[in-house]
Amino acid sequence: MARFKGQAEYSVDAKGRVAIPAKMRSALNPDAQGTFTLTKGFEKCIYAYPQDQWKIKEDEFSSLNLNNRNARHLVRMILMWAEEVSLDGQGRISLPKSLSDYAGIGEKALIIGAMDRIEIWDQAAFEDYLNEQTIDQESLAEQVMGS
Repeated sequence: MARFKGQAEYSVDAKGRVAIPAKMRSALNPDAQGTFTLTKGFEKCIYAYPQDQWKIKEDEFSSLNLNNRNARHLVRMILMWAEEVSLDGQGRISLPKSLSDYAGIGEKALIIGAMDRIEIWDQAAFEDYLNEQTIDQESLAEQVMGS
């Protein structure tokens, strides 16, 4: 299982391609075969799941009770935006225009490692997200992880 961490800012070329940092590419499991599934993130970013991790997410979705209206809605909202992309010879992926527009990504993209996925952000949107947070890291860790 890949464990992505760190951050880097890269240019997005005229064809909508952005490089995945070498340290994140090296963390890819060979089972991912250099392929990612991109979808809308819960915040205004793009989630990039390596193929092996996306299969785990699909298993989670298929285990939901699809008789439940909210479960169906969640699955639709995630899967309708999902697109599979592969690394090219220069370690880049193509960002679908619909997802780039959603995340507000223009000429630059902030690439963040987030454990089982990579998040792709517009730098200003990420700074806005950080500024909106009302709890400091120590208090958040205590709340989420216990004392």
